[in-house]
Amino acid sequence: MIQNIDPHHYDNAYHPRPPKAGDRVFFYQDTSTLLNRATGLPFTWEEAQTLADLSGLPVTYFFAIDDTGFHWCHVVPQAIAEAACTEIDCGFYHTAPGWLAFACITATQLHNWYHDHQFCGRCGSMAQPDGVERAMRCPTCGNLVYPTISPAVIVGVTHGSRLLLTKYSRPGAYQNYALIAGFAEIGEPLEDTVRREVMEEVGLPVKNIRFYKSQPWSFSSSLLAGFFCDLDTDDETVTLQEDELGEGTWFDRENMPEGGSLISLTHEMIERFRQGPV
Repeated sequence: MIQNIDPHHYDNAYHPRPPKAGDRVFFYQDTSTLLNRATGLPFTWEEAQTLADLSGLPVTYFFAIDDTGFHWCHVVPQAIAEAACTEIDCGFYHTAPGWLAFACITATQLHNWYHDHQFCGRCGSMAQPDGVERAMRCPTCGNLVYPTISPAVIVGVTHGSRLLLTKYSRPGAYQNYALIAGFAEIGEPLEDTVRREVMEEVGLPVKNIRFYKSQPWSFSSSLLAGFFCDLDTDDETVTLQEDELGEGTWFDRENMPEGGSLISLTHEMIERFRQGPV
């Protein structure tokens, strides 16, 4: 999955440090990442410094992988813009090596959060990075805001040797087969999210809910929790939530289609069921 970058080590502790040789620096235009046109990767600190004088420009430390720090330069010098291209539409799905793809995706989540929280949501004052932890603090009213992480579930509904797979109905939505998914509501345990989402999307009751694995999913600032559960009836009739789903089909283990991106929890769960009982 996307976060599996062994043998590399992801260090998200908030210990800000200045960029050094070998580090990577991100530049953004709105929400698009600017990459070095020559490599298709984020600029190294040396590459960026060769093109433009970055001294005195505001730079925010993001995180480190092994000894490589990742930073965001808030200003895009003209020379950087001229040497750059934007990330491809797949959003780094195919960036190699995989650990650098994970870095790009996670950096995008952090940049979007910083971009969207420049002002205090309580009093409207300009917010400032907190000096102790990764948060934005309002100097006027003291409001403290942490990076947004939204809990969501991925659900494999099983009935014996059959698994329920779905497709979205929205134009332009991902069209491979997937599992039922949805965000947790306020005050709702994840097990109740599983029951509610399955009932809302396909009209089926479930039982024997069991946790499988979790995954950070920076594309939607989510933390995904994967669950398998069993159909709590002998009637497999699917009643689709048509504004959400265009298809809900039961597949035998031996005849399941491919589903999900290789980096996704959805894909791993489908493949895990294909291998045998879960």
